[in-house]
Amino acid sequence: MAKKWNLIVDVERCDNCRVCFLAVKDEYIGNDFPGVSAAQPPQGHNWLDIKREERGSYPIVEARFYPVMCNHCDAAPCMDVAQGAITKRPDGIVIIDPELARGRKEIVDACPYGAICWNEELQLPQAWPFDAQLLDAGWTRTRGEQACPAQVFRTIKVEDAEMQRIKAAEGLEVLQPELGTKPRVYYKNLHLITTCFVGGTVVKRVGGVEECAGDVEVVLKQGGREVGRAKTDFFGEFKIDKLEPNSGSYQIEAAAPAGRATLQFDLAADSRYLGVITLAA
Repeated sequence: MAKKWNLIVDVERCDNCRVCFLAVKDEYIGNDFPGVSAAQPPQGHNWLDIKREERGSYPIVEARFYPVMCNHCDAAPCMDVAQGAITKRPDGIVIIDPELARGRKEIVDACPYGAICWNEELQLPQAWPFDAQLLDAGWTRTRGEQACPAQVFRTIKVEDAEMQRIKAAEGLEVLQPELGTKPRVYYKNLHLITTCFVGGTVVKRVGGVEECAGDVEVVLKQGGREVGRAKTDFFGEFKIDKLEPNSGSYQIEAAAPAGRATLQFDLAADSRYLGVITLAA
């Protein structure tokens, strides 16, 4: 079996420094790579972009960032309309031919991820070509990985069976798997973007005054079954993650020597702050 290129992106490590974004700009603006890519225009194209997702509500809110680019899909919809202007190499890289694709604006609309840009001057659809020109020259990392100070990216060339083993072992996911496009860009910790969390603040009464209750065991249940567990921090706050949006009714149970508390709630499309939960003796 042939080894193919894959990219792993760790969402948890990305802090939106945008060095990868600039590295791709530096590689392609003003530079032609025959057979791989025509030059990227100075403005208007983001072949590697950084998306932002916010979860939660005051006072427990978090913002996460994740790089997006051409996914180099094994079942690429763009290839279906390209009529030979797009090819998939034996190493898995999808190439929009910078000559054959001229004038083919319908290729832009064929990408369900919005990863293909239209070069008005050249009348050419363009996307990130997985830095094929660098890998062909002996590089083992993409420009984005080479430049990233946070080690967000991992460029690997392995057989498909080995990639599936890595995917299972590391809990990797792809964007919009329901599309069935079979991307070769995988995401680690994608739950920080796609799922919900619930959080709250646990307090206890001491001499008639409410105080933050740290180190309290908080259990999340659904239908009587435990689905998550956390301990409160010094400020009495807790967070339980990886909950599916619109997943229905839950129960929070908090227990400590100072007392117990329960709370019923429904989870809709967004993460929730459940407010102050007071332990009762």
